[in-house]
Amino acid sequence: MKKFFRSIYWKISATFLALLLILSAVYIYIIVFSAEMYFQEANQRLSVPIAQRLLKHYQPVVNHQLDSSRMDEIYTIQKLFNPSIEVYVLDTTGKVLSHCPSNTKICRMSVGIQPIKTFVMEKFPSFLMGDDPKYEMTEKTFSAAEIKDGTKIIGYLYVILGSEEFDNNFKMLAGSYILRIGTRTMTITLFAAAIIGLIALLFITKNLRTIVRTVKEFQNGNRSARIQLSSTGELNELATSFNEMADTIVSNLDELKTMDSLRRELVANVSHDLRTPLATIHGYIETLLIKAETLENHDREKYLKTILSSTDRLRTLVEELFELSKLEAQQIKPNPEPFSISELVQDIGQKYLIIAEKKEIRFQCILPHDLPLVIADIALVDRVIQNLSDNAIKFTPQGGVVTIEVRRNLTNVEVTVADTGEGIFEKDIPHIFDRYNKGSQKNIFQSDGAGLGLAIVKKILEVHHLSISVSSKKNEGTAFSFKLPVYPV
Repeated sequence: MKKFFRSIYWKISATFLALLLILSAVYIYIIVFSAEMYFQEANQRLSVPIAQRLLKHYQPVVNHQLDSSRMDEIYTIQKLFNPSIEVYVLDTTGKVLSHCPSNTKICRMSVGIQPIKTFVMEKFPSFLMGDDPKYEMTEKTFSAAEIKDGTKIIGYLYVILGSEEFDNNFKMLAGSYILRIGTRTMTITLFAAAIIGLIALLFITKNLRTIVRTVKEFQNGNRSARIQLSSTGELNELATSFNEMADTIVSNLDELKTMDSLRRELVANVSHDLRTPLATIHGYIETLLIKAETLENHDREKYLKTILSSTDRLRTLVEELFELSKLEAQQIKPNPEPFSISELVQDIGQKYLIIAEKKEIRFQCILPHDLPLVIADIALVDRVIQNLSDNAIKFTPQGGVVTIEVRRNLTNVEVTVADTGEGIFEKDIPHIFDRYNKGSQKNIFQSDGAGLGLAIVKKILEVHHLSISVSSKKNEGTAFSFKLPVYPV
């Protein structure tokens, strides 16, 4: 239950209800304030001429001076018709000279004169508030008229339209009014808004609950869990992002599993390949030590050559492993530069011509005369062609042919290394570039190689953003091809 009420639905609902309460209070305040201002303005509009009417019955100027002797009498008569007024006689600066009722205590001996001047100057006065002499910081609606001696203004008759008794009654009635309108308004508004809002939030958070449920399923091991939303907007973007992230995670996990499997296979294969030359080296050295006095020179030379061959094989294996690990860790970065592919292939051909002759294999290079410069890392491209050439010579029988052919295309130069060996089974072709994969058929890779040469070739071309293609027919041979971009002159 505690978890339920901590859900985002109830948090949003509580926030929504709190906002409703605040808005209801503000709404009531605005209504009451507007009603009061409306009443004040209406009262002032209706009472605009009251000051002028009092002056007709009360002549406050006697012998060019203000006389307040009849002021109480006039106030008493006017009080019968409008009991909510208070009357003040002011000089031209706003100083209070006399007031009715005279027994009322006032706190201000002067009031602001500018609202009074504005009132008497306008034919139809706008809504104005003036100072209340009975209170320090209070303003009231009023009526005012000029007191003149001939044409000279010597003061003002200032009538407050809401007396203290009127204020007390108004506040009592306003409090009752606020209570009634507040109770009705808040009850109806809160009830209606709460029902509508909670239902709306229920629909709005439906998609959010779907997202949370799917994320928990994915967290608990359901890797196929995906968020299915029919709506649009931010939640749909969130769902799409989660689905893409989940796909990436699953793909990475599959890749990690594959890499772990390959790692285990690599360790097993490397262990086997290391064990063989080490056992050979150990056995022949042990034989040399045991038969040191009786061993003939030609046997000793034979044993030493076998040891040397095994150390060469061991060194090649370690170098290939080190090179492949650096390529996979992206520690080798290509340094592209323009170079002549013709010269590079010719240099490689001279080297492998001698190796091929020893095995009684014909090694040839086919090079057009108008080959342009290509751009790539020359050392890495040299490694690619040498690995392919090594591979071709290893699997080409005596009397066979190994060919390096270079052809120019429109925007690139294609290099092909082909042999007339036994070829590769079609089902093994997709796997020949896997590291340490020697194929399912022993006759494909039956050699002293570590099975890493083609994996290195593929990685080198990948760091150049290039690819390699293979074509092979059983008992006819195999051809490896890749393309190098032409250097724009």
